[in-house]
Amino acid sequence: MTTIGFIRHGSTEWNRLGKLQGQLDTDLTDEGREQARLLGVRLSQENWDGIISSDLKRANETAQIISTRAGIPLLRTDKRLRERKYGLVEGTTVAEREERWGADWKLQDLGQESDSDLWARWMELETEILNQYPSKKILLISHGGFIVQVLRVLKLNQEEFLQNTSLTLLLRQSDQWDLQLYNCLTHLQTTSETMV
Repeated sequence: MTTIGFIRHGSTEWNRLGKLQGQLDTDLTDEGREQARLLGVRLSQENWDGIISSDLKRANETAQIISTRAGIPLLRTDKRLRERKYGLVEGTTVAEREERWGADWKLQDLGQESDSDLWARWMELETEILNQYPSKKILLISHGGFIVQVLRVLKLNQEEFLQNTSLTLLLRQSDQWDLQLYNCLTHLQTTSETMV
């Protein structure tokens, strides 16, 4: 049985400012690097076969830190794990979006990637993973909007907001995914001193 561990990248300055990043390439903050380091410590105690990461900097750096800390090979980056493209609204806060396009900005065509396009790139990647890594445990470092949309289409979505460096586990049972763990942050609840 294949297991996938979805990880949302570490914190960025734009996360803190409430700006929608989309496919713009932003960097991790020092806090985001520490989150990734702590997750790497946790994952070093588990049995994972490899990491595939979005090619955007914030995800790729998260993946490199985890790989180094946990000793899990970084297999490759894959642009299919990128965040959803948000078009004109990328780089804006909620207040800025509502000021420019009104409260119903989500309903307007502002260059956003469609649900069906996002789902298509996931389906292509999912098929590859199942074929290339049968019965393996693979970590996928991605982005909140992408992960949540994949879970929604798989009918595994949860109400709780997906946090930075959270771990969400999917186990392949027969021909479907079973949600084993969602938005887990236990690695951030332990102090750095006790995890060294």
